[in-house]
Amino acid sequence: MRRSTLVSAIVLALASASMSAVAAVPATHAATEQQATTQLPRSVRPTHYDVSVTPHADSLSFDGKVTVTVDVLQPTSSITLNALDMTFASVTLTPVKGKALPAPKVTVDAEKQTATFTFANPVPKGSYQLEMSYSGKIGTQANGLFAIDYDTKAGKKRALYTQFENSDARRFIPSWDEPNYKATFTLDATVPSSEMAISNMPVAKKADAGNGLTKIEFQPSPKMSTYLLFFGLGDFERATAMAGKTEVGVVTQKGMLPQADFALGSTKMILDEYNDYFGTPYPLPKLDNIASPGRSQFFGAMENWGAIYTFEYALLLDPTISTQADKQEVFSTQAHEMAHQWFGDLVTMRWWDDLWLNEGFASWMEARTTAKLHPEWNTKLEAVRVSQGAMSRDAIATTHPIVQHVETVEQASQAFDAITYSKGQAVIGMLEGYVGSDAWRDGVRLYMKQHAYGNTVSDDLWRAVETAAKKPVMGIAHDFTLQPGIPMIKVDSALCSAGKTTLKLSQGEFTRDRPDKKPLSWRVPVIAQAVGGEPARTLVTGGHATLDVAGCGPVVVNAGQSGYYRTLYAPAQFAALKDNFDKLAPIDQLGVMGDTWALGMAGLQSSSDFLDLVQATPTDADPQIWGDIAGDLGSLDSYYQGDEARQATFRKFAIARLSPVFARVGWEPKAGEADPVKILRTELIGTLGNLGDPAVIKEARRRYDAQDKDPKAMPAALRRTILAVVARNADAATWDRLHAAAKVEKTPLVKDQMYGLLSLSRDKSLAQRALDLAMTDEPGATNSSGMIGAVSMYHPEMAFDFAVAHKEQVDQKVDSSASSRYYPSLASRSLDPAMIGKVKAYAEKYVAAGSRRDADTAVANIEYRIKVRNERMPAIDAWLKSHDA
Repeated sequence: MRRSTLVSAIVLALASASMSAVAAVPATHAATEQQATTQLPRSVRPTHYDVSVTPHADSLSFDGKVTVTVDVLQPTSSITLNALDMTFASVTLTPVKGKALPAPKVTVDAEKQTATFTFANPVPKGSYQLEMSYSGKIGTQANGLFAIDYDTKAGKKRALYTQFENSDARRFIPSWDEPNYKATFTLDATVPSSEMAISNMPVAKKADAGNGLTKIEFQPSPKMSTYLLFFGLGDFERATAMAGKTEVGVVTQKGMLPQADFALGSTKMILDEYNDYFGTPYPLPKLDNIASPGRSQFFGAMENWGAIYTFEYALLLDPTISTQADKQEVFSTQAHEMAHQWFGDLVTMRWWDDLWLNEGFASWMEARTTAKLHPEWNTKLEAVRVSQGAMSRDAIATTHPIVQHVETVEQASQAFDAITYSKGQAVIGMLEGYVGSDAWRDGVRLYMKQHAYGNTVSDDLWRAVETAAKKPVMGIAHDFTLQPGIPMIKVDSALCSAGKTTLKLSQGEFTRDRPDKKPLSWRVPVIAQAVGGEPARTLVTGGHATLDVAGCGPVVVNAGQSGYYRTLYAPAQFAALKDNFDKLAPIDQLGVMGDTWALGMAGLQSSSDFLDLVQATPTDADPQIWGDIAGDLGSLDSYYQGDEARQATFRKFAIARLSPVFARVGWEPKAGEADPVKILRTELIGTLGNLGDPAVIKEARRRYDAQDKDPKAMPAALRRTILAVVARNADAATWDRLHAAAKVEKTPLVKDQMYGLLSLSRDKSLAQRALDLAMTDEPGATNSSGMIGAVSMYHPEMAFDFAVAHKEQVDQKVDSSASSRYYPSLASRSLDPAMIGKVKAYAEKYVAAGSRRDADTAVANIEYRIKVRNERMPAIDAWLKSHDA
């Protein structure tokens, strides 16, 4: 599953930085090694499902019938499985050889999301057919079987899709809806003959069902977990190609296939790469990617085996509004979801404790594959951003280990976070660097062969890697996955003699909010390199270490940035790096800058050291360096909210520093310019517009006003960015104009983004209008929550108060999977101490005690932001004054 943000994707054009984290849950990995967690009795196990559904899209309901082949492992008087929002018409249990047993008593427990069938006499051990006829509901948010309504030039259309991860297959089929209960599935559906139905497997046969309906039966699936089953239905069209022996396809609403050309071509490239890398060929006959209008607060794409579901904004490239960044996102999303076809689908974690085996690995594979197949994008630097993002969440008291104990459905939903994804990705990258890329790949191939169609825990992967690499990795892996937090490697001294530099290192722990915390200890693979020299390696096992590095220039610790740790340099070493900053490799410039930012905000060095590095960065530095600087300057600007005089001083400096870079890039693309430059252009326009740069705002407005007469005024590559600047600085008349354009737009992908724009205004009265609009049906059922989230970027208090005041309405517009995190996230950018009490009160009233991770994190973020504003920003002010800014 590809994670989504709670904020409309349009906000990304502003290059704004946000911070969030997650709450602590102790890991009990030894228990998961012995037996998988389950919320169901272990006495019965399914082996095959025959599923028949008849959806009624107009009434948002469906009829279902399922026959489950089960093994009763020990005599039992009842069978309990998962079921939610279902009504049972009949339940029958029949021995494979014998007559049906008397009908059981049916008891449904909505809170536990189960149905229990109680029999008059104990059911003996053996194989049975459990047949259930039932009816269920079609939702309007992305849980279970759900409907998406969308505009076309021919009028409104409705399509149906399913989304089951982590625990929503139970809304579609009464089932053993846990990852360890793998089975095979045969699905048939009776649907309107004019529409296309799609599932994990190809169509086996079709039959006329009368009354304009067709019964479509799909081929049996491989053995898989319930959450990977997929069904879609709508006014679709499909394009295909062959990748070896596999038919790959894209499915879109009618008329949109040309926008999926890049996705289809990318699928072929990625599948070839993965067949080789994993050493186990993709086992299904086809692999589709299904594009859907709308969006979710919880996810952007889902790896259903053979039928990947992706929202249009992450799969299609609309020629009127898509950017280079969108193109790269399409490829990365596909690389992520296709990696899951092996890591997650073929081999599945035993329980949600080890979700990171799915998501951390797919995130790492996505980055590796994008960098390899599209070197012109230079995405290898993105690994630093991913690691930095994980650390921002891992550095506060509400963090948790990568391997975390999960007990409830809500806790499983909360496990889809930056620790699982981004820290998991960073740790895998570090371990691959430690054992070597070939040995790591061989370990992965062995893991696939050993556990195909089965379930695993993390140690199964470590054992496979150790076997292949012939190098111990288990201890390091346990240090970084079974305990939370971030190691901090301190460079106490660097002395040069006889052409080498001797580093004195010590280990601590980096934390943003616990200065007196007793540090944990890790075995940390450290790479250090003098400028222009060769790298040296050691394993810092706690306490102190010495490392000799060839050369006598300034030394970068964590050279290449493959390590998951912070580096704190003694003042002399930091000064040497600052004075030679232009000589560092771009990836190390990013790493040093990220550490300096984080350590400065935590009070471990001066917060103004970051500005020294900004000053030391050459105007012609790598575009991604300047993209990061722009984002960080935008983040600093947010701390001056409500203090216009100090903010004006800071903005003068920030604009002066970014303007020469933007002058090099310009509004118009240059022939042959690199793809990262195209992305930097949008980042600089967005940030400068957000900083109030009069020149950028004026030009954005000019281009917006000229678009009807001059088609070149708003090229597709800049359209969304220009609109975001205009919307952010809109007056009432401009907001009305944007609103009018959104209402008449017929392309769902563009329409969704237009409604996101309406939520970006710095004007509170216009932000309120956006909130009010979000409560209507006009934006579409899946856009409203994103609009409220977008308002929270600049008006967190207003957005949170509004959402809580309208909670009954807002609940209908939020995925149930995201509800416990959605409301607290709206407040997390606040600088108002009163919000701490409000978030706590909300959590106490509405969130179960064991599921308050995101509420606790929002509180921690607010406390951190207040501390930064009060204790760190004065040093920024002093620096600005001393530099006449």
